[in-house]
Amino acid sequence: MTRLEAKLLAALGLLAVASLWAGPVPTPLSVLAHPDDPRFIILTQLRLPRVLLAILVGGAMGLSGATLQGYSRNALADPGVLGVSSMASAGAVIALYFGLTAHATPWALPVSAALGAALGGGLLMALAGWSESATTFILAGVLLNTLGGAATALALSLAPGPWAQAEIVNWLMGSLTDRSLDEVRLAAPFIVAGCGLLLATGRSLDALTLGDAAAAGLGVSLPRLRMLLIVAVALSAGASVAVSGVIGFVGLITPHLLRPHVGARPSALLVPSLIGGALLLLAADTAVRLVPTPAELKLGVAMAVVGAPFFLWVLVRGGVQGRWSRQA
Repeated sequence: MTRLEAKLLAALGLLAVASLWAGPVPTPLSVLAHPDDPRFIILTQLRLPRVLLAILVGGAMGLSGATLQGYSRNALADPGVLGVSSMASAGAVIALYFGLTAHATPWALPVSAALGAALGGGLLMALAGWSESATTFILAGVLLNTLGGAATALALSLAPGPWAQAEIVNWLMGSLTDRSLDEVRLAAPFIVAGCGLLLATGRSLDALTLGDAAAAGLGVSLPRLRMLLIVAVALSAGASVAVSGVIGFVGLITPHLLRPHVGARPSALLVPSLIGGALLLLAADTAVRLVPTPAELKLGVAMAVVGAPFFLWVLVRGGVQGRWSRQA
């Protein structure tokens, strides 16, 4: 473990404890030893699932963003920007529209979201996976976002009633409010499996910095790597969207903040982005929970407010092509 990873883990642990404690009713961890304390329910049924999901979802998004940026050598690559999250959202909305979560199995939502993310990842690789042009890659992402948005809008327009529409819209804005340990158990296997596969791509991503031909000469199978990325991002992004709704920009912001501390090697950025993404989303979720507003601000909205200016800052800096060309 590097010094940076140790610092990030320590910060994440401290923030997790603070997030469990902080709120309208301060709740120390010592309450866990007293099940008869009324605050025990607050800690175990409300705050603990929220903290665990923030860590899981944030870590998955941060790692997915770092991996996609390393693969594409594109500083704007991110599951949300490139339409993978939008396609996962469309898959989940279709499951909600047809009532699969109520009439079939609770696994229907993450499976549908994962299938949507896999379709999005496959289309992305087919449209721009072999291009080194940042413009081509972003345009492919715009196309996927449009396609996912159209499918979601169609489900909304054909929803059987206003209550169904309200449920879908509320879910689309992204939030970890009122989640339970059931959602944690539902998403964790998919997210852990997806993150494990993404971490396994580190050496291949390092080889790709030399170019596709050189990477193939070093024994990297590019078709196998692309398929591995599609499956891994589908699992991690799909499960994340299924339990939290659409929360963007974590995978874009986290690698940019950490890359100056790890250098140009993509594999060195993976674990820090995993921890850093969890730290970023947990901090954001704690902030929206503590900000005194009439109704709690949706986490997806809060991340968009922060992420959109950051996205613009990256474009203005010219980091889309310049940084990667210097590092290659």
